[in-house]
Amino acid sequence: MGRSKKGRCVKRNKHLDSGESGDIVRAPHSFVIHRGLPGEHIVELTKDFRKVMEPFTASALKERKRNSIKDFVSVAGVLHVTHMSLFTRTELGMYLKLCRLPRGPTLTFKIKNFTLARDVVSTTKKQLVFEQAFKHSPLVVLNKFSGEGMQLKLMTTMFQNMFPTINLATVNLSNLRRCVCLNYNPDTKQIDFRHYAIKIVPVGLSRNVKKLVQAKVPDLSRCQDFSDFMTKPTLSESEAEDDPASHVTLPQKLSSRGNHEKSKSAVKLYELGPRLTLQLIKVEDGLMEGEVLYHEFVSKTEEEKILLEKKREQKKKLKEKRKKTQEENKNAKEKKKQEHKEKSLQGIKRKREKDILMQKIAKESYEANKSDEDDDAQYYRDEVGQEPDKELFEGATKKSKSFVPRYKIKKMKLSSEKAKKKQS
Repeated sequence: MGRSKKGRCVKRNKHLDSGESGDIVRAPHSFVIHRGLPGEHIVELTKDFRKVMEPFTASALKERKRNSIKDFVSVAGVLHVTHMSLFTRTELGMYLKLCRLPRGPTLTFKIKNFTLARDVVSTTKKQLVFEQAFKHSPLVVLNKFSGEGMQLKLMTTMFQNMFPTINLATVNLSNLRRCVCLNYNPDTKQIDFRHYAIKIVPVGLSRNVKKLVQAKVPDLSRCQDFSDFMTKPTLSESEAEDDPASHVTLPQKLSSRGNHEKSKSAVKLYELGPRLTLQLIKVEDGLMEGEVLYHEFVSKTEEEKILLEKKREQKKKLKEKRKKTQEENKNAKEKKKQEHKEKSLQGIKRKREKDILMQKIAKESYEANKSDEDDDAQYYRDEVGQEPDKELFEGATKKSKSFVPRYKIKKMKLSSEKAKKKQS
């Protein structure tokens, strides 16, 4: 037999079979998908937001039009997915829905304006984009989310729980390569979303010395001696451009060159994109359904809320009744199928018993005929005193066949005169 080969899907999902560490399982995972009217910008924005949510997101997720929200929710538990970001595009604009799986709540934001990551990077003077930064989750910074209101607390909790928590006692500063900044404006009620790369550079060194510390090859073509290169009066970029407020004392050594423990370094941010300006529109209790806890533009009276609650209860009861009916129909079909199966088995059993009985009767008749043949042969020996021929008694047990002559007798034709005489 040929050796069975594993398919492509088995190879891709091989990590699901292997045991994952507890930190990876407990970390919040996410789906980022898009729905609504087609457009190039919404697809690019979805891919850019997936880069923000890395590494605990489905970066190569291939969604199709026939996939519904229930399809993603059904596989979320197996893949440890806790959040879903849904970009939708309608004739009125673009929206972002943040959902907590599997039961909600759901926050709906209107995207006032956005800038793709490629446009952000192309406009910056110094670009810092490297794949190593996306191997670890970003640091989340929230500003002015401490006001009154249930919606602010929900937004704060949602944004914080979308990314893994950081333990200050055991964190490795070399892994903090990115940060997500969210600024809430209480006057306009809008949120500014920004995504940066973090770079730590040493402070207090001249530009030439910093090149040597960072293992860069210096240009000595204009120097007579190496001492000229070291004593050249040039300021470092950090001393000329950085704000002293960005200078920090490192509590541990970093993987980058020149950043040692208890040394002063400057924190620099390079924007990666995308940029988003969001406004909270609606907060729903369930997963894209249920009671509306907050709405920016629509307010309802207590009577309307009670009426909506009654409608939801009726809808829920109708759904439960329909589900119960489906279960009963399913059980009835299964019961009927089982009865048909039992009848088929009984018919097969009766047929088998009948075949066994016929075989038994045939065997008994064969043994009886054989005993009669033996008795006749013994009687012939006793009377004649010789052994009978083999073919003498074998014909008695076989069925008699009609006699077929070896040669056919040909009838002769009589002449007309002989026929007349015969008739007379």
